[in-house]
Amino acid sequence: MFYGFLADAVLVVHFVFVLFSVSGGFLALKWPRIAWIHVPVAVWAVLVELAGWTCPLTPLEHWLRIQTGTAVEEMGFIEQYLLPLLYPTPLTRPLQMALGGFVLGLNVLVYGRILSRGRKE
Repeated sequence: MFYGFLADAVLVVHFVFVLFSVSGGFLALKWPRIAWIHVPVAVWAVLVELAGWTCPLTPLEHWLRIQTGTAVEEMGFIEQYLLPLLYPTPLTRPLQMALGGFVLGLNVLVYGRILSRGRKE
């Protein structure tokens, strides 16, 4: 039970990390100081995707799941609904590159707007 809780916690942290890496730039539009946290997070996320690396949270979560010894049919809400969002079944190398490109492009646009707004002031 404890390992299951930890696995769920790691999965939630991982999900929040991914959401923040994709959408944190929009928060920086409102609160520019968030960029100091968001830029390194977004850079890491893009590097992981474009380089084909494995985020350290992934093997940690998998190890914790193995420790629970539960079968797939016994998955709870978090595993059933968040897990497929983080680890899509057809996560091919081209899809991984596209996701990395999407995160990079979105953040370049948002931070371009932030920088152009800063020049106007």
